[in-house]
Amino acid sequence: MGRFLAYRILNLIPVLLVVTLVVFTVTSLIPGDPARTLLGSEAPEGSVQALRDQMGLNRPFHERYLLWLGQLACGDLGQSYLSKRPVAEYITRSFLVTLELSLGAMLVALAIAIPTAIVSAVKRGSAFDLVATVLAFGGISIPTFWLGILLMLLFAVRLQVLPAVGYVNPTESLMGNLRAMVLPSLALGIPISTQLMRYLRAGLLRVLDEDHVLTARMKGLRERRVLVAHVLKNALIPFVTIVGIQVGYLLAGAVVIEEVFALPGMGRLALASVFDRDYQIIQGVVLVAACLFVFINFIVDILYAVLDPRIRLGGGAREG
Repeated sequence: MGRFLAYRILNLIPVLLVVTLVVFTVTSLIPGDPARTLLGSEAPEGSVQALRDQMGLNRPFHERYLLWLGQLACGDLGQSYLSKRPVAEYITRSFLVTLELSLGAMLVALAIAIPTAIVSAVKRGSAFDLVATVLAFGGISIPTFWLGILLMLLFAVRLQVLPAVGYVNPTESLMGNLRAMVLPSLALGIPISTQLMRYLRAGLLRVLDEDHVLTARMKGLRERRVLVAHVLKNALIPFVTIVGIQVGYLLAGAVVIEEVFALPGMGRLALASVFDRDYQIIQGVVLVAACLFVFINFIVDILYAVLDPRIRLGGGAREG
């Protein structure tokens, strides 16, 4: 297992370098001139060029990239063009909100998807299976913002048991924070649960038809033990991939839900930075989001090796 971890960690280095190059290139191609945006359209060209020199925008691409990469190595994401405050400060504050929303949404999704998929697979063809399948297809087609508005109308406007919009810092009021995150988590987690349920149900049905499951039943093992030890564990490998992808998307920023419920997360920060032409914040948000995907894939690889030891014996990580 140690060699497997070392091999995967070494693979992260070139991937992260490529990510930084792609992010810097893409953000450099965004239309507009940061210096002109800061000084205004009526500013003289000489003042604009002077500011571009001060900001380093007139340097060659490779010099700007290497300078930015050196700052990243020191943990410096730069400063906001507008407020002159560190980009890391904005991202840290917004990431904590998005992380809380993502964890809440994933808990909702898993709490719905796993038991529903297990019952549907075990009782294949039953009325429960039919209803769950229909609801799953329906849930995939529901826009998250529309579901969020419906939940808001029901629980905040009609029943008045939960707040409609806004965010409460947990250091100020833990109960207020939990109440504020219920509706966004439900609006984001319910559509995800339908996708996870479909994938897990398909994986369970595939494993249920394999020979080793029939053999376990012929040995007289209890159905619950067969389901947990022989079926669920083998079906979790493709399911972990889907969960990892969904977590990556959530952490990258649920822009729509954060905007609907007025949550100061990464998605809303990125959207506001696009409108303000604050390229440093845009660059930082995109970089963090891309790195999150890379690290989540790394975690998924580790979970693969835990669920199936044969995986860590292949490739360049063969153990003796």
